[in-house]
Amino acid sequence: MIERGGESGQTSMTQDQVPADHFWVFGYGSLMWKPGFDYLERQRATMHGVHRSPCIFSWVHRGTVASPGIVMGLDEGGFCEGVAFKVNMNQQREVVDYLRARELVTNVYIEVTREGHLDNGETVPMLCYVADTTHQQYADNLSIDALVAQISGAEGQSGKNEDYILDTVEKMREMEIHDERMEAVAARLSRPG
Repeated sequence: MIERGGESGQTSMTQDQVPADHFWVFGYGSLMWKPGFDYLERQRATMHGVHRSPCIFSWVHRGTVASPGIVMGLDEGGFCEGVAFKVNMNQQREVVDYLRARELVTNVYIEVTREGHLDNGETVPMLCYVADTTHQQYADNLSIDALVAQISGAEGQSGKNEDYILDTVEKMREMEIHDERMEAVAARLSRPG
C-alpha cells in the first residue's frame, strides 16, 4: 500500500537515509522527457509496488474541467521503469518547490519518498508523486477507447494532451520500456503533418 505521511503527503526519512550532498527524484511521465530542473545525473530506475498508468484526469496542464485530458500517475501494484534524477542538495528547496507547483496544482498526486532501484544496482530513496485514488480526478481502469476519446482534442496550459501521451510513449520506446496499453493508445493518436 502507498502510505501518505504528514500533512503535506511526505514520508519522513531518518538522517542516515538522506545523503548529505544529493537527493533523487523519480520521473515516469513528462518528467522523463521534460524535467524542468537542473540535475547532476540521470539514470534509468525501477520502482516496485507501483506502476505507470494513464489514471489522472488533467484539469490544468493537459485539459480543462470542461474537457479533461488524461495524464500518467503511479498507481498501486506491479513495477514502474522510469528515470531517476540526482539533484544537488543545495537545490533541494528550489527543485521541490518547482515540483510541487507542477505536480500538486489540484492535489491529485501524493508526494512521497519511496525506495527505488537505480540501473547501477544501488537502492536509494526517491521523491515521487503517486495517484491519490480517492481524488475526484482519479480515472480508474479506463478502456483504450475511453482513453483515446478523452485524450483526443483535450488541451490545457501545458499544451495538447496528444503531445503529452505521444512524447511519453516516444521516451518509453527510446528507453526500451514496453507498455502494450500505452502503445495501443499512441497508435490511435496522431500528430498533425
